Amino acid sequence: MKREGNIKISSENMMPIIKKWLYSDKDIFLREIVANGTDAITKYKKLIDLGEATDDGAEFCVKISVDKDAKTLTVEDNGIGMTEEEVENYITRIAFSGASDFLAKYEKAGGDGIIGHFGLGFYSAYMVSDNVEIFTKSYKDAPAVHWESDGNSTYSIEECEKEGRGTKIVMHISDEEKDFLDESILRTLIKKYCSFMQYNIYLSYKGDGKDKPLNETHPLYTKNPKDCTDEEYKKFYTDTFMDFNEPLFWVHLNMDYPFRLKGILYFPKTRNKLELERGMVKLYCNQVFIADNIKEVIPEFLMLLNGVIDCPDIPLNVSRSFLQNDRQVQKISKHITKKVADKLISLFKNDRAKYEECWGDIANFIKFGCIKDNDFYEKVKDIIIYKDLDGKYLSLNDYYGTEEKAENAEGSENKEESDASATENKEEKKEEKKPEIKTVYYVSDELQQAQYIKMFKDAGLNAMVCDNSYIDPHFITFLEYKSPDKVKFARIDADVDGALRTGESEDDTVIKDIFKEALGDDKLTIKTERLKNQSVPAIINVDEIMRRYSEMGQIYGMSEGDPARTLVVNLANPIVASIKDAGAEKQKFVANQIYLLALLSFKKLSNEEQNKLIENDLKMLGDYIK
Repeated sequence: MKREGNIKISSENMMPIIKKWLYSDKDIFLREIVANGTDAITKYKKLIDLGEATDDGAEFCVKISVDKDAKTLTVEDNGIGMTEEEVENYITRIAFSGASDFLAKYEKAGGDGIIGHFGLGFYSAYMVSDNVEIFTKSYKDAPAVHWESDGNSTYSIEECEKEGRGTKIVMHISDEEKDFLDESILRTLIKKYCSFMQYNIYLSYKGDGKDKPLNETHPLYTKNPKDCTDEEYKKFYTDTFMDFNEPLFWVHLNMDYPFRLKGILYFPKTRNKLELERGMVKLYCNQVFIADNIKEVIPEFLMLLNGVIDCPDIPLNVSRSFLQNDRQVQKISKHITKKVADKLISLFKNDRAKYEECWGDIANFIKFGCIKDNDFYEKVKDIIIYKDLDGKYLSLNDYYGTEEKAENAEGSENKEESDASATENKEEKKEEKKPEIKTVYYVSDELQQAQYIKMFKDAGLNAMVCDNSYIDPHFITFLEYKSPDKVKFARIDADVDGALRTGESEDDTVIKDIFKEALGDDKLTIKTERLKNQSVPAIINVDEIMRRYSEMGQIYGMSEGDPARTLVVNLANPIVASIKDAGAEKQKFVANQIYLLALLSFKKLSNEEQNKLIENDLKMLGDYIK
């Protein structure tokens, strides 16, 4: 026989769960109790607006006080207060929200500024308290009420004396949580959780006119961007993040439709250019702190920034510590990403000089963002810049454009030839051509690769500086993946480009044999080339792909050693040219010295290699003196 019934909840079983598992951190209790106080004030102000309550002119505020002797922490507001019936409804009935009930009764008042919706925040007090008392007096003509409970299934309630409208929560702090009776700790918690709440918050209020609130009720991000000065932005940044380095620039978010979103995201100066440093993006809801770096709203790469975001429309769970993952959250996240990208594009187009000045600090952020978020990459791909060998900043479009212009200029030197082939070129254009894959040479260490750089510059070639060992190897591979038919990257020591040679490759077996015998390294490939730069006796090349595989293996602990090297001996160098006529002993000595010098320009020498190089140098000095 089918039966129906009502699900019953036992308070005896619920309270331990609320006390231990509802919130991620115990110190959140202060946020919840203070937020309840600000909600009570907001409700009263809404009643004033509706003409159902009167404004007595008193400052709306929340007061926090400590009594170490009594081991009590008190939070008091002068908001709407409660009658005995309301205490019975909102306090003794778990998950029955006074805020929701208020909004249901006063629909015209609207829900703006009201934080609580779940009816559980009050019970967070029991995470740190053995006993909690409530002293409350409603704005209505009703007696004040005293309520008390030790957090178990029983409570007591009675009429009491209380001056003035509002609610006072007295928490009897347990011995295990006595740190919460320390005013310095409370100041830190108020700074963390309540710094932007809507009404002044006082600690140890004296009422002598000298009291200063611990929060900012009208934070900068709530203002219209047009009304904010650069100095205000910088001060807000310093006060919020305790970073005394001025931010590079910022993005002010101010949106009311289709969702409400306000905030400021700052681009900080990079403290360590070799690594990606995590920033801090604080998420608020109606000026109440929720959490730092919530990934559902803040994309991972944006967490490299510092900022404050306030979104009343985010769907929070009951503890207000985490988000419900829904489509609205995704829209908010995409909008934030778009605004950041728009700011970067605007800076690139309108103030290229400042953009380049900031590039060293924002490059990691942009590259990381491109790898993590394809939409972001599509927006900013044309504003990614690289420093070239002359210290100028070029985008890949600039780099390609320079090459195309050079080719056009070369072609214009012989106009007759160009005109004669015009008809043929037109016919060729009719046929679909595969795009030419451009090789972009790059430098990973300007100091270590100085010799290669000199050779490139002497040959009129250019290269990009990609010297961040953490992000650039990944970013280079990423760009090749995104444009496989357009670009490939090769480190400046990857190969002997045709432009570095005086002509076709030249194979001198005698020179090769001399070096093979002298070095005695079967794993080392010996090549001979006639290079344009005669001063360099030899260089070392490593295949780009094999080197990348090796470096990746080293990162993941799977490397079997360095990739195979190729020693390119320069036949145009006078020393190399004369080595054939030297005796066997001198051939071995010179070959070894040339190899060590090539290694010195290629990598950091091992102890054995350094000692050998120094030994050879000293021998040559000795022979010179003689």
